[in-house]
Amino acid sequence: MKIFRTKSTTPGDFDHTGLHKCLSAFDLTFLGIGAIIGTGIFVLTGIAAATQAGPAVVLSFVIAGIACAFAALAYAELAAAVGGCGSAYGYSYVAFGELIAWIIGWDLILEYGVATAAVATGWAGYFNNALTAVGLALPNALTKAPMQGGIINLPAAGIVLILMVLLMLGMRESARTNMVMVFVKLLTIGVFISVAAFHVNPENWTPFMPFGWSGQSPDGKPVGVLAGAAMVFFAYVGFDAVSTAAEEAKNPQRDVPFGIIFSLVFCTAIYIVVAGLLTGMVPYTQLNVPSPVAHSLHLIGVNWASALVATGVIAGLTTVMLVLYYGLTRVFFAMSRDGLLPPFFAEVHPKTQTPVRVIAICGLLISLIAGFIPLGELAELVNIGTLAAFVLVCLGVVVLRIKQPDLPRPFKNPLNPVFPLLGAFSCSGLMAFLPWTTWVRFAVWLGIGVLVYFSYSIHHSKLQKHSA
Repeated sequence: MKIFRTKSTTPGDFDHTGLHKCLSAFDLTFLGIGAIIGTGIFVLTGIAAATQAGPAVVLSFVIAGIACAFAALAYAELAAAVGGCGSAYGYSYVAFGELIAWIIGWDLILEYGVATAAVATGWAGYFNNALTAVGLALPNALTKAPMQGGIINLPAAGIVLILMVLLMLGMRESARTNMVMVFVKLLTIGVFISVAAFHVNPENWTPFMPFGWSGQSPDGKPVGVLAGAAMVFFAYVGFDAVSTAAEEAKNPQRDVPFGIIFSLVFCTAIYIVVAGLLTGMVPYTQLNVPSPVAHSLHLIGVNWASALVATGVIAGLTTVMLVLYYGLTRVFFAMSRDGLLPPFFAEVHPKTQTPVRVIAICGLLISLIAGFIPLGELAELVNIGTLAAFVLVCLGVVVLRIKQPDLPRPFKNPLNPVFPLLGAFSCSGLMAFLPWTTWVRFAVWLGIGVLVYFSYSIHHSKLQKHSA
């Protein structure tokens, strides 16, 4: 059947795509760290502790990190063996066929697009707080969406447009900017750890699991360590964006797996340490605030460190937006190159060696969403979309080991099929702890995607043209 036709892959397929091969293993690792350390560590840590897991949010991070580790190993194998900038979309095309690839590509567009817009609105809040601190606060009309009583969230829309220009200039410039801001936020986290280590009160860790492993709040929302793991999973969104850089890596078979795995391990360790110190500094009940890390430092009277953390948050969220936005454009580019989206988006600028049309269209759309629409719970769509992608990538390793046993695999997933199946199982399990409204919204988005596929993509696919 047409909908199950698969792509073949051979070494060298992506050697001459027009994209600039300029990224080292070091650059890719920093891309991963840039994407992972942001909203999760500066915002979700406190909120998940206060509302879902208590001090046991540390265990939530461990569980989410283990699920991501299994997925990361699967990504590493397929990034090295299949390659391409399409990430889970490209891997699914080779393993499962066109329809599944389209669905996961459509899912990734939602994941990266909504995540970028969601982080932009968070960034805008911190940026306006910084302006307020120096007496230059913007009026509410320019910091709130129309449905919130304003005209436009100007900082949120503006930062997306600035990143759009940066990505257009070239990947080397974007990677350098990302590296500088990653250093800033790691310095900030280092300061927090060094201060918090001397202000821990072990009594704040009691009770350690006030919500248990799982349960429901009075309003019916999931609570407990496992629900906390499903929530803080947003903190890990982005390491998969490293795989979208495969066509711009100098040695993708070696460097992409390294960047994926090392950035995830490094960031997981930092998350666990920060979560433990944060809940040890102040009672977890006081952490349900927009900036729990800065708030906790303010509560213990270390105001200079609180101000420094605010700076780190702005830098941290900027790198998250940059990498997620980058990942969105590369998936969009790959789908267009395969004919599933209009070929207009598959052009690479000869000078900057970037897909400027995709970058411009995506940037304008995300800017409008961030500026005019309050995202609210839509951010939860990012979690379910990411988990769905992880499940398919994990299963893709198992399927390709059976269908193409002789495919060159520079990096091999250990203990196949145990680790990939554990990844698929654990990610599926976390999806079960997300609110049902998230599932409904996700189903609607995928339903729209299926309509687009059967009305356009199936007829314009390059595989269709080759078989005609």
